[in-house]
Amino acid sequence: QVNLVESGGGLVQAGASLRLSCTLSGRTFYTVGWFRQAPGMEREFVAAVTRNFGDKRYKDSVKERFTISRDNAKSTIYLRMNNLTPEDTATYYCAAAPRSSDLRYVASRIEEYTVWGQGTQVIVSS
Repeated sequence: QVNLVESGGGLVQAGASLRLSCTLSGRTFYTVGWFRQAPGMEREFVAAVTRNFGDKRYKDSVKERFTISRDNAKSTIYLRMNNLTPEDTATYYCAAAPRSSDLRYVASRIEEYTVWGQGTQVIVSS
């Protein structure tokens, strides 16, 4: 059984930082990504990183503030979020995708991810 467990969410003020963690167990996945879903909005891609080459992809609006990293030894993926704004308020989900035929490809579409965590809530007050 595969499990993804997120942690690190919370209530912070605008301008603060948070680090989310996603710990994987049960199986090795090639690409792990972070998505978020704000109330009343569709789930959207935030960032992802591949296992072998560590290739990364970011949503344009967060690339200057968010950093995704991966510790394969700990089976944990991190999302460091700096200078948070109220627009970052959402439930953040960790998800895993299988390896693509192109090892340098970084999946960003929801349908490419086959296993999802339960989410961790991030609330940014103004």
